[in-house]
Amino acid sequence: MSQQWDVYLSGEIHSDWRERIIEGAAEAGLAIDFSSPVTDHASSDDCGVAILGREDQPFWHDHKGARMNAIRTRTLIERADIVVVRFGDKYKQWNAAFDAGYAAALGTSIITLHDPALGHALKEVDGAALATAENPEQVVLILEYVINGRLAASA
Repeated sequence: MSQQWDVYLSGEIHSDWRERIIEGAAEAGLAIDFSSPVTDHASSDDCGVAILGREDQPFWHDHKGARMNAIRTRTLIERADIVVVRFGDKYKQWNAAFDAGYAAALGTSIITLHDPALGHALKEVDGAALATAENPEQVVLILEYVINGRLAASA
């Protein structure tokens, strides 16, 4: 019987990278439970005021949402065996940098995922990671190796 792994998928929400990793892991038969932050941007931004009440100042509007999202994020990262952190090139993913730092502080294994052109900008984050991938398919191969202890046939 193989161990069930918990993998948290953090970062950029504007592409299909999560789906590609989840589908690839399923095709490889990997025993992984995936989790992630809330990826619906409007829900994530407005959860605090929708539940706790309206705020007149944008700072407090954002503050309420960020704190509520942190409950989910921290809990799921604390449960994770591996945290995959995706940085896209179009948007600033400050939350992903926080997630990577939080996971590193907990001693959780981190895989970063980004275009090589972002390597210099992310050198400190990559320094905390145990692997840096350029595409979701490489992440699947890393997971397959780590979980099964052997190289995939497609590697």
